[in-house]
Amino acid sequence: MIGVAAAGGLTTLTLNRPDRANALTRAMLGDLEAAVARAAADGTRVLVLTGAGRVFSAGADLDEARAGLATDPVWERLSAAIAALPCLTIAALNGTLAGGAMGMALACDLRIAAAGGQIFYPVMRLGFLPQPSDPGRLAALVGPARARMILMAGARVPVDEAVAWGLVDRVVTPEDLAPTVAALAADALAAHPAHVAAIKRMVP
Repeated sequence: MIGVAAAGGLTTLTLNRPDRANALTRAMLGDLEAAVARAAADGTRVLVLTGAGRVFSAGADLDEARAGLATDPVWERLSAAIAALPCLTIAALNGTLAGGAMGMALACDLRIAAAGGQIFYPVMRLGFLPQPSDPGRLAALVGPARARMILMAGARVPVDEAVAWGLVDRVVTPEDLAPTVAALAADALAAHPAHVAAIKRMVP
């Protein structure tokens, strides 16, 4: 349920459960964690995280969430591993981003969204806490008040509004998502991995 494509310094991880809105299972999270570790070891210069179909991810599979996945430390390990990658990381949001999937997107360097999607994190309504690092990363992007709007008031933010908040960096048509991500990846792919890592270390 996770597609992995790696070539020429580019690793693309695709959430591939479109019939379930790419809802994340424990197995998928384990596969993502392993794929990110391989990317770190292989000298990947750009990692792209995207989804199959019309939704990036609905978050945790609700049946597994109720059975304990919602509080599993795998979420925090995965977002920490993405944030620690010494390469350019891009979340290519092909559709709505919700729930636990926020952690991996917030951990990326860039978030490029296809028009028409929404972003929301219904932890208050569902009775779960957000992943430990998510509130800080979210507030760093949008400020504390808007972070509370998402986490505490359950705001559903259209991507056209999210770009004005700084939650996403660019909104494009669905057809332009892949070409836009490719263009943003080009300079890092043409560089040496050590150069990419050095520049990333310089940006707090």
